Amino acid sequence: MTTSNSAADVAVNAPPPESRPSNFLRDIMAEDVSSNRYGKAPIQTRFPPEPNGYLHIGHAKAICIDFGLADDFCGKTNLRFDDTNPEKEETEYVESIQEDVRWLGFDWERLCYASDYFDQLYEWALKLIRDGKAYVCDLTAEQVREYRGTLTEPGKNSPYRNRAIAENLDLFQRMKAGEFPDGARTLRAKIDMASPNLNMRDPVMYRILRAEHHRTGNKWCIYATYDWAHGQSDSIENVTHSMCSLEFADHQPLYNWFIEQLGIFPSRQIEFDRLAITYTLLSKRKLLRLVNEKRVAGWTDPRMPTLSGMRRRGYTPEAIRNFVAAVGVSRTNGIVELAMLEHFLREDLNKRAPRVMAVLKPLKVVIDNYPKGQVEEAEAVNNPEDASAGTRKVPFSRELYIEQDDFREVPPKGYYRLSPGREVRLRYGYFITCNSVVKNDAGEVVEVHCAYDPATKGGNAPDGRKVKSTIHWVSASHAIDAEVRIYENLFSKEDPNDAAAGQDFIANLNPHSLEVIANAKLEPSLAKAAPGSRYQFERLGYFCVDPDSQLGKLVFNRTVALKDTWAKVEKKHGGR
Repeated sequence: MTTSNSAADVAVNAPPPESRPSNFLRDIMAEDVSSNRYGKAPIQTRFPPEPNGYLHIGHAKAICIDFGLADDFCGKTNLRFDDTNPEKEETEYVESIQEDVRWLGFDWERLCYASDYFDQLYEWALKLIRDGKAYVCDLTAEQVREYRGTLTEPGKNSPYRNRAIAENLDLFQRMKAGEFPDGARTLRAKIDMASPNLNMRDPVMYRILRAEHHRTGNKWCIYATYDWAHGQSDSIENVTHSMCSLEFADHQPLYNWFIEQLGIFPSRQIEFDRLAITYTLLSKRKLLRLVNEKRVAGWTDPRMPTLSGMRRRGYTPEAIRNFVAAVGVSRTNGIVELAMLEHFLREDLNKRAPRVMAVLKPLKVVIDNYPKGQVEEAEAVNNPEDASAGTRKVPFSRELYIEQDDFREVPPKGYYRLSPGREVRLRYGYFITCNSVVKNDAGEVVEVHCAYDPATKGGNAPDGRKVKSTIHWVSASHAIDAEVRIYENLFSKEDPNDAAAGQDFIANLNPHSLEVIANAKLEPSLAKAAPGSRYQFERLGYFCVDPDSQLGKLVFNRTVALKDTWAKVEKKHGGR
């Protein structure tokens, strides 16, 4: 990331406004730079995940906004872990989040933790107590909820609200010293129990909780709530623009109240819409349940919407960034079609993925008039979208494998692939015609016998005759075996949370979200394909080598099929 030391530098170095798509977040930043709202300070943002799970595609939107907008204004972005809930946070999540941010193409100015500020937050809490703005409350959590009131009824004051300052200081220090059991007391801000904003009704700042923290160990037995730590962490880091999703709009008055009482740096919070995608669940709590109940193979399962799962499935960071940019930002929550995300994935993979031939469900073809023992090398194009990708040699022999779906003994109307008496083109090969079949005891076709026309080498007939179908193949004697995992949507409903009475989102899991093909046949060029490598299997879709792969035991994940419904929608409506 480029950084700058003054608003003037920002104005000079930032890309011209017309080169960047407009959105209200960028417009606010541009106005603040123009008006010198923060003087000579550069734009400072932060991405503040809680390390209580793996990041998902919804977080990708926030990452692109936080880092991308700062970059637009030659500013800085911190990666800060809001780690105030030790019971749910783990070092594993911290490490995975860092990996995901970097994979998306961003890096941070500083790596920070809310736990870095625990001592400062404690001192500020003492200040609020001394100022008569905070008090120790003995109500239970259930009683606090009862006293808070409702959206239509005001709350009522805690019976402990008017404790003397000296007593509050003594009790709070004893809370920190571990004299009281978990949950026995809380520290609450003294604001307004009749406020129409429930967040302002004497919110809890600290609770007693004996839990080992992933960084501070057992040093603390009181922990700051998110609402107490978040705004002050922004202030400590001199965050100029604190972007949050819309559900935090009602919390902004509370953050501002704390900042005003403490007289510290006033970060500006701006809210934007959360990302929601059809057939996709974007809740770390619910995703954790899928993991814990072993309904998926962990956070990195390619069916999961986590960035690590999407990376394993074969998504590219470029595709995700392009998708997020196209979705844009607004002040109203909406939902995006999954087909739109897949469109940007196909668009990116089409440019970069090498083409190869693979047969997932093989049917043997024997070319009876092809010389026994002869092997040719067909010249195959690696990527028609990239001339610099060149070509490769693919072995061709008398016995081949084709897809089972590419043959029908009794073809239905409109079926133009291989069938008795029909001629088709083999990709990069010859025209072949089916003459006979071999069946097993169950009456299933297990082998197809054909004749080839030697004059059609390369796939064209010198007499100009045409065929209506071209099919792919692999040489039987040269093919390598692989396991291929075919993934579909994890949920069968557009809204995974839309469940029948008495059920929850688990009821909407798609029982057919994974099909494992144990004995696919691949062209030999893939023998040493490395984990993470992406390919287009011609006519079948885009596939990625899974980390489970080993030399001689390849495993491929289907990233996405070739069919692009979103592109058709775009074309119908005049493009995006």
